[in-house]
Amino acid sequence: MGLLSVLRKLKQSPEQEVRLLLLGLDNAGKTTVLKQLAAEDIRHITPTQGFNLKSVQSSGFKLNVWDIGGQRKIRPYWKNYFENTDVLIYVIDSSDKKRFEETSLELAELLEETQLAAVPLLIFANKQDLTTAMTASELAEGLNLHMIRDRMWQVQACSALTAEGLQDGMTWVCRNVTIRKK
Repeated sequence: MGLLSVLRKLKQSPEQEVRLLLLGLDNAGKTTVLKQLAAEDIRHITPTQGFNLKSVQSSGFKLNVWDIGGQRKIRPYWKNYFENTDVLIYVIDSSDKKRFEETSLELAELLEETQLAAVPLLIFANKQDLTTAMTASELAEGLNLHMIRDRMWQVQACSALTAEGLQDGMTWVCRNVTIRKK
């Protein structure tokens, strides 16, 4: 299951490569999402100081997922990873209302980036297993996503801890990936 099933669905031609960029504030759950998708142990996750890269090959298909640290001091370096991104996955801690404005501003800046123009956007509304979590529709409204006209976008409620909703998000990615000419 996980990434291998996604690979089979995405396979369009031999040696097709897809680059997914996984961003969000620190402690949003990006690395947990990545490890769940790769069917890896999530019991011991530490903050990402630089980046994690998972590449999986199957049936002549290669999926590269770049998980970039979200600490404030690392965010200026996000732009170094924008080139050739096929899908942007932005992870939000739905229960952290104190940082909602901060994550909203970071996402808005990302959506203004020329190198990410028209790149499909999947927002994982993470930590839905917590009672204080905002719903996916509350997040979409708070982020003014209805104003986005230059790309496909989706907010997917999920819990990286339980993996609930992750496969639904990846199914959306499969349907909406735009492979850029390299």
